[in-house]
Amino acid sequence: MATVVLIHSIYGLRPAVEDAARRLREAGHEVHTPDLFDGRTAETVEEGRAFTEEIGREELLRRAVAASAPLSDQGLVYAGFSLGAALAQTLALADERARGLLLLHGTSDLPEDARAEGLPVQLHVADPDPFEPHDWLSTWYLLMGRTGADVEIYPYPGAGHLYTDPGLPDHDAEAAERTWRVALAFLAETDT
Repeated sequence: MATVVLIHSIYGLRPAVEDAARRLREAGHEVHTPDLFDGRTAETVEEGRAFTEEIGREELLRRAVAASAPLSDQGLVYAGFSLGAALAQTLALADERARGLLLLHGTSDLPEDARAEGLPVQLHVADPDPFEPHDWLSTWYLLMGRTGADVEIYPYPGAGHLYTDPGLPDHDAEAAERTWRVALAFLAETDT
């Protein structure tokens, strides 16, 4: 069983995040879903951006750290959706005991001195994705590899950005099911 911190997207802690957490729990994992927006959810990207700007990225990161720090001695798998994936990446790279990093629909910049020797990293991303263009992903992959992480990228041609969320226009049921099948196998491996 892996202990997973699953961080929501710019839309907030929507039913899709809770459904994902339930799916992971049913597979035997302990899953924590911090609410970085204090109960608010967005109906549009613009509304989510407004929440993010109002709270501030530094405060969002502080909230994510506060939610995961009490659990970190267990060796966490950090996971997230889009904005949440960017936060999860930052947390995982700062946690020497991290057991894995599961990125759904997003990545983030890497500090030049980042080290993640042997950290299993899996990225699931639409192809193409307007928020994760090919040139960015190529650079991210090379830089993440230089950290020592073991990186796998799974592209989903034709899917929309947040294709795992059935409540959004981007949803692609087939791509979402493939994502969860591969992600569950990944989590099972982090448990060994």
